[in-house]
Amino acid sequence: MKIGIVCPYTWDVPGGVQQHIRDLAEALIDFGHDVSVISPADDDSPLPAYVVPAGRAVPVPYNGSVARLAFGFLSASRVRRWVKDGGFDVLHVHEPAVPSLSLLACWVAAGPIVATVHTAIPRSRVMHAANTALQPAFEKISGRIAVSEAARTTLVEHFGGDAVVIPNGVAVHKYGKADPLPGWPGPGGAIGFLGRMEEPRKGLPVLLRAFETLGAGRPGLRLLIAGPGDADEALARVPPRLRDRVVMLGQVSEADKIRAYHSVDVFCAPNTGGESFGLVLAEAMAAGAPIVASDLDAFRRVLRGGRAGELFATGDAADLARAAGRLLDDQERRASLSAAASSAVRAYDWSVVARDVVSVYQAVVPGRVAVAP
Repeated sequence: MKIGIVCPYTWDVPGGVQQHIRDLAEALIDFGHDVSVISPADDDSPLPAYVVPAGRAVPVPYNGSVARLAFGFLSASRVRRWVKDGGFDVLHVHEPAVPSLSLLACWVAAGPIVATVHTAIPRSRVMHAANTALQPAFEKISGRIAVSEAARTTLVEHFGGDAVVIPNGVAVHKYGKADPLPGWPGPGGAIGFLGRMEEPRKGLPVLLRAFETLGAGRPGLRLLIAGPGDADEALARVPPRLRDRVVMLGQVSEADKIRAYHSVDVFCAPNTGGESFGLVLAEAMAAGAPIVASDLDAFRRVLRGGRAGELFATGDAADLARAAGRLLDDQERRASLSAAASSAVRAYDWSVVARDVVSVYQAVVPGRVAVAP
């Protein structure tokens, strides 16, 4: 099958949607399909052979974050040409409500289109107003996928219709074994965090407040933080007496990200909202890391209601400190959670998830995608 996949966000900035698309494309290629991805990216960016650049993206505030999107004449022209030349059996667009390449692809294409919605956004006047402009594009979509019940609810409330729920995937075999980073976790214990430091909904300030409480009574405890952002600004939130115990890795390679999961006694996901699935949790689960996470509905579902990881009251630094402290003090509990997480995450392996996606493709494929007249 010839499959065209549209990524709305710039390829060279880490993000859950980009990673989902990359891993899906590679799983489909492993299955023997012919896959091409178009994504916002500079022409001279280092890209996998299956990715076509659609031009430079611009930063736009979106869903509590800053997304880098492409939505202009150059991008529209490149999308149209890519669709025309691709001869795709099916077009798979991601986040079609976002003003970027996926929406452009829906406008210019005719034929089988599958859309995946990743975001969970409450019903709002803005989204209601946008519905009129978006509806013609959504009417072209033949098959709809949501990565979670929260994302499915967003789609139904804003645009009507329904969607099959197929979760984010994780390449479980990549995460299972890795050497810890040098010197980690250390005898005093270590807590880990992965995410964009400056994005409020990722919850780093909550974790830093909890670490202030935990660090006061645990002289050897350290905090390992990986992800892009201003390290100096983050450290300024930490009391001076604890700053030498907070290690900032910055943006890390895929290999070092996996090693980071294996470098901590407890992995923390302190997100405060806006999460429809929890890819970072699935990765940590695949690495066998004991997890403490915000009690968001999406996280609760991924962690099997708390059976595969501890949950704490969202945004409550004191409750996070209590939950993390209990895990740090209970090696047997950490081992139990690690085993439960390793078992639960198999449902999210790409060998399972990608086959479910292909089933949606097969259901909508009577004719090839073409450029709309």
